[in-house]
Amino acid sequence: MSGALKEVRNRIKSVQSTQQITKAMKMVSAAKLRRAQDAITQMRPYAQKLQEMLSNIVSSSEGDVAMDLASERPVEKVMIIVVTSDRGLCGGYNSNLIKLTKQLAREKYAAQFAKGNVQILPIGKKGYEHFSKNGYKVVDAYWDIFTGLSFEKVQAAAKYAMDAFASKSVDAVEVVYSEFKNAATQRFASEQFLPVKKVENKEGSKKKADFIFEPSQAVLIEELMPKILNTQLYKAVLDGNASEHGARMTAMDKASDNANELLKTLKISYNRARQAAITTELTEIVSGAAALQG
Repeated sequence: MSGALKEVRNRIKSVQSTQQITKAMKMVSAAKLRRAQDAITQMRPYAQKLQEMLSNIVSSSEGDVAMDLASERPVEKVMIIVVTSDRGLCGGYNSNLIKLTKQLAREKYAAQFAKGNVQILPIGKKGYEHFSKNGYKVVDAYWDIFTGLSFEKVQAAAKYAMDAFASKSVDAVEVVYSEFKNAATQRFASEQFLPVKKVENKEGSKKKADFIFEPSQAVLIEELMPKILNTQLYKAVLDGNASEHGARMTAMDKASDNANELLKTLKISYNRARQAAITTELTEIVSGAAALQG
């Protein structure tokens, strides 16, 4: 019986050790989440207003000036930017993003995927490793952006996508990321990055906005469009960063709760085994005493 007791005792120690790690990871993620949440909360209204302004300008400028980044053409080649994390232990966060990316490639762009004309630009180590190992065309220059996350690093990735679109190396660029709602909730989404989408009014026609341009419309669009697109991708990366920490905090909290339940079960098993061992020893002592008296 002592062997069984030792095994249960070792399991209890192992679960307690694991629980200490999950609690520590939850606390670290909670601290990182606060900073990441502040960053995306402050960035989101600014990015949304810029996106709205860009869409309005593009819609009102149709036919007036040349806009390479808003030009729609038959889609032969596609680039999908997918924002995952560098580390795991965050529940289904990465697997959901990878699943959505594959679904986008095989359904929306099925014809292009069948021809091998879909390439993946991963931001985050987990996405890079998965798509590299599974035979996808991968841009391997920007997956380490989260190592010292900055606007400049995201800007370089956005510029790569814009240059590829402008040179007609790709005809559409999509972004797959997780939109941060709160610590326990993320919305996994795909959005069109290029060509820049036009705003439609209720009748379904392109919305015409009345703008006064100073300096000229062409100069403003040439300057504004790349900067606003940089901001849009940066927002998606900040959303992903906050979502990752929220998902990891939630996952570690659940893991700690599961460890508690397991500890309760193991302690009951240990106490039963210990009581059985004591009962056996008492029985042996009593039997030995009875034999001596006889």
